[in-house]
Amino acid sequence: MKYIDIFLEALSAEKGRSEKTLTSYESDLRLADAAISGGLLNADTNALQSYLSHLPDKPSSIARKASALRGFYKFLMLEKIITTNPSSGLELPKRSRSLPKYLSVDEIELLISSAGDIKNSTRLRAMIELLYASGLRVSELCELPTTAILGDKLLIHGKGAKERLVPMHDAAINALNKWLAVRVPIESKYVFPSTGKTGHITRDGFFKILKKCAILAGISPDRVSPHVLRHSFASHLLAGGANLRIIQTMLGHEDISTTQIYTHVLPEKLQETIENYHPLSNK
Repeated sequence: MKYIDIFLEALSAEKGRSEKTLTSYESDLRLADAAISGGLLNADTNALQSYLSHLPDKPSSIARKASALRGFYKFLMLEKIITTNPSSGLELPKRSRSLPKYLSVDEIELLISSAGDIKNSTRLRAMIELLYASGLRVSELCELPTTAILGDKLLIHGKGAKERLVPMHDAAINALNKWLAVRVPIESKYVFPSTGKTGHITRDGFFKILKKCAILAGISPDRVSPHVLRHSFASHLLAGGANLRIIQTMLGHEDISTTQIYTHVLPEKLQETIENYHPLSNK
């Protein structure tokens, strides 16, 4: 259907969606167009609801497919191609959101100290320090250009071509400077270059090295990943009293509801606050 192509072109040009997002949307929309009798242009709410309810996918996958449909029909409404939005009344299965896994501060320190026993330890330590200091996504870390380093801050180009400025603490700055002093090739545009076709260390490559580091630190490798370090960054900031909006900005979350999953650390913090400051807590 030509309107799917036009919609995807608009997403790319106006919204700056990534290639991965565009591919997913195209797949979801074309599958729905083929499965629904009469196609998407002639579908009503009941047809869409029936299609989604019979999908064998997980709730999160169905929610993504519904999101693609909503975006598509919203576009058709704006372009005045249709006069009624059939996706406006869709009901979706509830998504169960699991609590994020994270490491303790002591475990993070063990992980950083164990990086010294790994080949290319200077690079690994810099990567771990940056992840934990700034809460970067693993793709943002691996593809970090040298032009992103602005003194004690990093200028990150995140999802949807959105920019954010994130600070680094002294330990991260020192680890990064040590790596930049020995980085090869020096002329590479990436902070963490590689001889592979991407020109930078890959997510999989970093993932494997991080697992080895976890074993050396005496931490189960199943508990350690780049995303766990990002979760640890946010959880520890919130537990330390940081504002949720500030954490949202540093993580690059578009919606505050995404950041709210980190409030899992609050019950312990609230209990500690009551014990320390309530006038009757010691009686």
